[in-house]
Amino acid sequence: MKCGSPDAPKFKILTGVKSNKAVWGDTLNLKLNKTLDGADVTFFLNGQAIKNDHVFKNEPLGTHEIKAVVNQGELSFEKITPLTLLAPKPPKLYSYELIETYPHDISAYTQGLEFEGDLLYESTGLNGKSSLRVVDYKTGELKEKKPLDDTYFGEGLTILNNKIIQLTWKANMGFVYDKESLSMEKSFPFGNSKEGWGLCNDGNNLFKSDGTHRIWTLDPETYEEKGSIQVMTHKAALKNLNELEYVNGKIYANTYQFQKDVVVIIDPKSGAVEGVVDFSGLKAKVKEHPELNVFNGIAYHPERKTFFVTGKNWDKLFEVKILPKE
Repeated sequence: MKCGSPDAPKFKILTGVKSNKAVWGDTLNLKLNKTLDGADVTFFLNGQAIKNDHVFKNEPLGTHEIKAVVNQGELSFEKITPLTLLAPKPPKLYSYELIETYPHDISAYTQGLEFEGDLLYESTGLNGKSSLRVVDYKTGELKEKKPLDDTYFGEGLTILNNKIIQLTWKANMGFVYDKESLSMEKSFPFGNSKEGWGLCNDGNNLFKSDGTHRIWTLDPETYEEKGSIQVMTHKAALKNLNELEYVNGKIYANTYQFQKDVVVIIDPKSGAVEGVVDFSGLKAKVKEHPELNVFNGIAYHPERKTFFVTGKNWDKLFEVKILPKE
């Protein structure tokens, strides 16, 4: 019986950590707030039995469930309480060095950006204006453009196994294209992540953001969700994760903000935010106009070892190096 049943005893789970927030290295002190005669109590973390003095080590970050199962004679009761596992330390702060400035289509509502060799692949959004593009980054010349149907709002994209994978926002659908011809080969539905925002890959798996604080891992062949991480700072969950780029074992993510132009650096295994890159100053370099929108779009050029960033309806593409903040 659940603890709320009329015949169930009323009790709470005490975790022994302040505000039910912990970090790696913290030790739980699990117990009930009252003694139940003849009761045998077992505690669980996300369905796995744990000791009363469980030590957090390398568990994924985020909000988890602590459950107490109480067996009292022939009766059994359970109670669940949430516990949040935070990143162990504040993120490092980074700035940037501006290397070069290139022209960018001011009408492009940039949602996804990725290099394949020297070609820049771009996904743009807005119903009736969404597209998949191949761009000469040096000149801004549009080499190829494949419009989406007006019903779709284009979002993030990535390239894996000679396929271009592109997300849509609220249509619960992604598209797969042949990289050479840009012909669409198939579509796939989303699972528990109802929206499409950013997309990247590590050469084996796809990583998808959906506007929440979760990043989902997708199978590279079926595009089905295999699991997710919760993205956490040392204080709280970080939501509104937008365009993604995978570089040297880390996920670089735009965050959808009107007040700050930042990229966060995420450990894809634990979900910890390990760095924050301050890109303030770039938006002041682009043309002011009524449709000017937020900073979004990040692509890494492996040969040049530089990042390329832009924004929605920005007339410039910036090549930068990310540097520790002094």
